[in-house]
Amino acid sequence: MTVDMSPIMSRERLDELYTRYNRREFVHPDPLEFLYDYEDLRDREIAGLVASALAYGRVAQILKSIASVFERMQPSPSMFLGRASRESLLETFVGFKHRFSDGEDLSMMLFGVKQVLDRYGSLHACFASFLNNNDDTILPALSAFVNELTSESNGRRNSLLPLPTRGSACKRLHLFLRWMVRRDDVDPGGWDTIPASKLIVPLDTHMHRICLALRLTQRNQADMRTAAEITAAFRTIAPEDPVKYDFALTRLGIRDDTDLDAFLKQCDIP
Repeated sequence: MTVDMSPIMSRERLDELYTRYNRREFVHPDPLEFLYDYEDLRDREIAGLVASALAYGRVAQILKSIASVFERMQPSPSMFLGRASRESLLETFVGFKHRFSDGEDLSMMLFGVKQVLDRYGSLHACFASFLNNNDDTILPALSAFVNELTSESNGRRNSLLPLPTRGSACKRLHLFLRWMVRRDDVDPGGWDTIPASKLIVPLDTHMHRICLALRLTQRNQADMRTAAEITAAFRTIAPEDPVKYDFALTRLGIRDDTDLDAFLKQCDIP
């Protein structure tokens, strides 16, 4: 499907929205705010993976669950994992529960992170090792990255680490990559060797509704195929940064001072 992005919609209105809302003062209550506590990239990338993995469900519960995890990993997630074992992680997070995810899911994800750190030195180095310049997007590298993180799970499915090859939008993983790759007033960045041009829009039902209204897709499923189609549409106007507008657009409808219908009218979309 070819998506028609009108000139008015493509730059002027989106840039206005970005300028207004892509600011740190509008981040709370987004799980991204936890990453600002970590200056050290070794800590921030671990914090980003944990925060994004738990970013599903009610916002209040998301923030409570993430805070609970980081309280047990003080003062440094990388130092915590450096001295952790599979057994100590299971003991530390026994009783942890976040919707469909339990302490074993969390412990096995963190043990996978520890194994990756031991092999590659950082999550960044691991991900970058799978990135091919000929790939249009980060999707092949992301699939390999998740396989590395789950290699010690003996085939056990983990609710915190969906497999991109199964076709779901993997919103939380793409959210993690947006946080780590992009650098502006909202996204702290740090993974400077990964091109933002290869990122995919983190797609959930809220963003899907917005993109349907903006006529960036006609597909009814919020899956990976739809996420790729929407990303391709954004790439026509921001080829070097197709997920630039993600944070600002997702403010529409969740903040009291935003009005999606009014925005659509400004974009000449009835």
